[in-house]
Order: sequence, then C-alpha cells, then structure tokens
Amino acid sequence: MVRKIGRLTALFVSRIKEPGKYPDGGGLYLEVAKGGARSWTYRYMLRGAERWMGLGPLHAVPLTDARKKAAAARQLKHEGIDPISARHADAAKARLDAAKAITFKDAATAYIEAHKAGWSNLTHEKQWDSSLEAYVYPVFGSLSVQSVDVGLVLKAIEPIWAEKTETASRVRGRIENVLDWATARGYRTGDNPARWRGHLANLLPKKSRVRMVQHFPAIPYNEIGAFMETLRGQAGVAARALEFLILTVARTSEVIGAVWGEFDLDAGKWIIPAARIKSRREHRAPLSPAALAVLEEMRGGAEPAANDLVFPGRRIGRPLSGMAMLVLMKRMGQGEHTVHGFRSTFRDWAAERTNYPREVAEMALAHVISDQVEAAYRRGDLFTKRRQMMDAWAKFCAAPATSGEVVALRGQ
Repeated sequence: MVRKIGRLTALFVSRIKEPGKYPDGGGLYLEVAKGGARSWTYRYMLRGAERWMGLGPLHAVPLTDARKKAAAARQLKHEGIDPISARHADAAKARLDAAKAITFKDAATAYIEAHKAGWSNLTHEKQWDSSLEAYVYPVFGSLSVQSVDVGLVLKAIEPIWAEKTETASRVRGRIENVLDWATARGYRTGDNPARWRGHLANLLPKKSRVRMVQHFPAIPYNEIGAFMETLRGQAGVAARALEFLILTVARTSEVIGAVWGEFDLDAGKWIIPAARIKSRREHRAPLSPAALAVLEEMRGGAEPAANDLVFPGRRIGRPLSGMAMLVLMKRMGQGEHTVHGFRSTFRDWAAERTNYPREVAEMALAHVISDQVEAAYRRGDLFTKRRQMMDAWAKFCAAPATSGEVVALRGQ
C-alpha cells in the first residue's frame, strides 16, 4: 500500500488551532503546541529508533517549503545518510566558512580582551600585543585562523629561535593559546600546529640546547650599598618607588599598583592581594624599618585614603609608569641593568652571604613552590624568618662597604 503524500491543505494549515500532530505524509508533520505555536517536523527511523527532525516554524516555513525540506531529508535517508547528522555537518561547515573572515589577528585581539582581566598587570597585555605585532602578524596576522598551519608557525618563530629563544618560546605559546581559543569557539578544526609536545618539539631544538638561560642583568650584591646611597640622593616618586622595590624585593607591578589599604604600618606588614600577584596567591611581605621610612616619606604626615596610590604617577588617579624606575636607573648610569634584576641581586646575597634556608628566600620573592610534595606539606609562609631576613637585607643595603661576613639566622 502506497502512503499518501500531500494530505494537508494550505487552508487547513492556516486555520488549525487544536494541539496535536497532523501528518502530511512521507514523514512530514505539522505540530501544534498547546500555546498555539505551529512548526514542522520530519519523522524517520534510524537503526530501529524513531527520530524527529525540526524543519522550522510555520510562520517562517510555509507548507510548500516544508514539503521540499521533507523530500530532501527523505532522499538523504534513502542514501543511508542521517538527515540530522548531515544538518549538523552543514552547520559546522558554515561556521568554518564564516571563520574565513576571522583573521588570526582578530582572534588574538578577542583572546586578549577575554583574558586580560585575569592577568596581574598591564605589562602582560602589552607584551602580548608587542610580540604578536613584531613576529606573528607580519607572517599570518591577516590570514584566517583556519588556514594557520605548522609551516606558517615555523615561519614566524624559527628565525628568532636561536637568537631570541625565550621570546620565540613565548610567542609560540601565545600562538597556541589563540588557536586553542579559536578551536573552542568553532572558528577552526584540527590539531593545533603550534603545540610543543609531540609536535614542534620534533622540529625545533630544545631551549636548553640552543642557549643558556638569560638572566635579568643585575647589580652585584657587593655594589648594592653604594647604589642605594646614590639612590637616596635622588628626588621624586620614581626614586622612592625603586628604593621601596629593592627593600621589599617586590615586582614592579606590585609596587606601582600598591594602595595604602594594603599596608599595616603598625605591624610592619604589606598584604599584596592575589589579583596583583603573579602566582595568584595573597602574599604577606614584612616591612623593614627602612621600607617603613620610605612609606612615611610618601605619606608626608597625611592620612591617605585606603584606595589612594602609594606611588602615584603624574596624572591624577594613575600609578607611576612601569618604565619610570628603568628611566631613573639610566639617568644614574645603570642602564645596563634592569629593575627586575634587583630580585636576582637579593637572591645572590641570600645564597652567598647568609645562612637563611633557600625556601625563606624563595618565599620572600613570592615564588611558587615547584615541588608539589613540599608544597602540600608547607602550611605557613615563614613570616617571622622572612622578617629577620628582610631586616638583614635592609641593613646590608645601607652599608656602602661590604665586609664579606655571613649573616647568621637567629631566632629559630
């Protein structure tokens, strides 16, 4: 018996209000919901299971179009193709086709915008922008994210892999992150051509094989006293910020972003919130008398608001520029050294001139414990021992001439 197709009429379809499913034949049904909404569905069997495929609402798909859609679905079913799976595949292809208009630069911009709120400072965002602008965009910034392949990735990073290995490694990681984001958003498919393990690791030499780790240029610890004496003779916010940075061995972003509400001057303590720390963990920093003296000088006898910046910039409400301390160092004839290098100066001093355990110095620098077993058992932050260490460091920085004697750890 041949099933009749085309049972419904346009008049019936336009007038029917009673909820239910009304067959047109060949698997096509008009569904009327209790609220009066009407839509088309196509019913078919797949491997013994009943499946229903939506074909759209009546107001957008008239009867004639619904029959055409049902006929197309029946043809796919006849060819052994699941109509619903075919539609999903068509939608995915359409998204990829649309992605051809989304360039890698567009994707990178969107990635940075989506993630910058989670970065600890503006410098990180600037580094992303500048590195991609310098090494990636000229190669494939204007190409679609779907078209980026291993050849293009290598074209961007291979020329700088030997001479600027650390920079090249970071650029590779940023490309990988952007492409992963694009894949998650449906803008590309396939493996990530910028991934390292099991892929680029087979095409490029390891960083450790290319060149030794490049440390931040740092003033030797036996010269820090003379430098600090000269620094104290410098006027201005940048000079006081740099002095405070050296005494607390904090990072530039942590110092210039500090507000008065983070300090307990009576307890000699600075609590840096997790949002402003690279490790994303709150850090308690003990303040030596010398560090407290810098804060008192910046306060100037007034009682600032909790959200006021300790080291304000030239523009009202804006912090000191991240480059201000580096510019100051260049004026002082120390242009070959970096601000971040003072952390290395401190670390060398702690290792070579004191008996303080390694973990005390690492916690003073707010470093994350890399050993997961040790980290699991470490409950405290060695605050008392760190206070002793920072007081000793401040005294060392106050003495231009170094005697070479080792500072003993007391009060254990």
